[in-house]
Amino acid sequence: MKTVVYVSGTFDLFHRNHLKMIEYGRGLGETLIVGVSTDELVCTYKKPPAIPFEERIAIVKALRDPDVVIPQRSLEHTERVKDLNIDIFVVGDDWRGKYDYLRDLGVKVFYFPYGEGVSTSNLKKQIYNQYQTLKDTADKHENPDIVK
Repeated sequence: MKTVVYVSGTFDLFHRNHLKMIEYGRGLGETLIVGVSTDELVCTYKKPPAIPFEERIAIVKALRDPDVVIPQRSLEHTERVKDLNIDIFVVGDDWRGKYDYLRDLGVKVFYFPYGEGVSTSNLKKQIYNQYQTLKDTADKHENPDIVK
């Protein structure tokens, strides 16, 4: 019997840790399903993604590792685990403990360690800070004779 692995994520501003988590999931079994959270779902627990759902799911579908890529519309995965015969569930370690209940269904749960540095939240902050720096620099060099 083939081991089915499910990797869960938003995959906003796709970066190397997203790729590493999907590759990690690929190494755990024979069938890899990746669930990409819809915009509506993400908005229930944080600010809207910078990249719209249709674009995020297209990016993940273009990767070589997933066998199947599906929309993820809920944070509750009991029915999904049963419907898809999921053996292993992988999610980022920022969700540590949230999916332990799946172990009662016989599912192995792995919280993938993102490590330091790269995260969508950090990327958004970095982009914002760079924008502010550029804006401040531009404002200082504007012609002082022009009234705003």
